[in-house]
Amino acid sequence: MEWMVWTVPTAIFFSAIAAILIGMTAWELVSPTVERRGFLPLATTRGDRLFIGLLSAAYIHLMVVGFTEISIWFALAASILWLLVLMRWG
Repeated sequence: MEWMVWTVPTAIFFSAIAAILIGMTAWELVSPTVERRGFLPLATTRGDRLFIGLLSAAYIHLMVVGFTEISIWFALAASILWLLVLMRWG
């Protein structure tokens, strides 16, 4: 049987996702969300925008890795910026 090897970057990534989900849960308990419309073509809640942001961040990373020679750190910066914009104005 082969075991999955966890590297430090992988552990940091999944720990960050877990922390974001815990933070969003606490935020929801303190201040329940209401649907609103931003620049996205549908009414969304904070959780919806987080999901869309994380999914699109994955696609940003895949496009950078698959189609360019740009550093993966650029993809990380672009993804964080996109997630912040999406959470605020999406």
